[in-house]
Amino acid sequence: MGLIRSSFSFMFGTLSGIYIAQSYNVPNIKKLAVSGLSMAKQMEETYRKPDKKKGRDDVSE
Repeated sequence: MGLIRSSFSFMFGTLSGIYIAQSYNVPNIKKLAVSGLSMAKQMEETYRKPDKKKGRDDVSE
């Protein structure tokens, strides 16, 4: 009885996900994640503090 009870929620979630994906316009999560990471990287590069070594008397070490 434990196997049926534990697999019921998995089967229900799988079938619900299949129905929702076929019936509704669900966004592609991978594309959203990639675009979010690229936006975060761009913001980091824009607002990053300058290196401390480059600002000292223009002496390269």
